[in-house]
Amino acid sequence: MAQSEQEILAGLAEIVNEETGLPADSVTPEKSFTDDLDVDSLSMMTIATLAEEKFDVRIPDEEVGNLRTVQDAVDYINKAQS
Repeated sequence: MAQSEQEILAGLAEIVNEETGLPADSVTPEKSFTDDLDVDSLSMMTIATLAEEKFDVRIPDEEVGNLRTVQDAVDYINKAQS
């Protein structure tokens, strides 16, 4: 079953927290993974893999680079679920 944007955001926040140690409540839709959350490319691949498992979606490697903001990731996962 597809999850709401709020549920996806909360799940991504948990994943980013596990990967980076940043507080989950600092992961908001407008944040940039690289500029605001200091996520490097290796961590981004890990986050994408964990998101694939958590949300039962496929995020091809070539798409990961297009997920610049948290909202980009939420939108991608939301679309991939439907």
